[in-house]
Amino acid sequence: MRKLLYLFALTAAACVWSAGANAQAKFSGTCACKADKQQVLAVGDRDGHALGSEQYKCDWTKPADFGGDKTKDGVATHTVEAQGPKSRFRGVHVVTTQSGDKVYLPYQGAGETSKDGKESHSKGTFTVAGGTGKLKGATGKGTFACTSTTADTSNCDVEGEYQAAK
Repeated sequence: MRKLLYLFALTAAACVWSAGANAQAKFSGTCACKADKQQVLAVGDRDGHALGSEQYKCDWTKPADFGGDKTKDGVATHTVEAQGPKSRFRGVHVVTTQSGDKVYLPYQGAGETSKDGKESHSKGTFTVAGGTGKLKGATGKGTFACTSTTADTSNCDVEGEYQAAK
């Protein structure tokens, strides 16, 4: 009986430890992104319909924390389809942490432009799809909301949760 209780206690302790090791960690931060490269072409099938690719360089003004390592900068690259004032986009944000590790954030979202043709706001979702170093194999998800500050710069608030690789 004593052996059985000992085995039960050991098994319970292992389960508690493993549940804690696989727990989701929350993160949030803000990045300022500036347009670096853009190529947008009119489709020609209807007014205001365009397809393109865009790349933004981002600095994390309020860094997110990934297991004690803070985000530093990144590059967001996506394709976009615009129809009048509305747009949809899909891409990947490659974030570099202060230690030099990278984390990959595939994202998708929608935006709206103001009457002068500049993006005024956008929002969407992302996943955490691994990275390098201690972020290799990390998984997770989150949301973002961006507001334009100038014609080619946006501030994006990001929040989510991730789990380190097992």
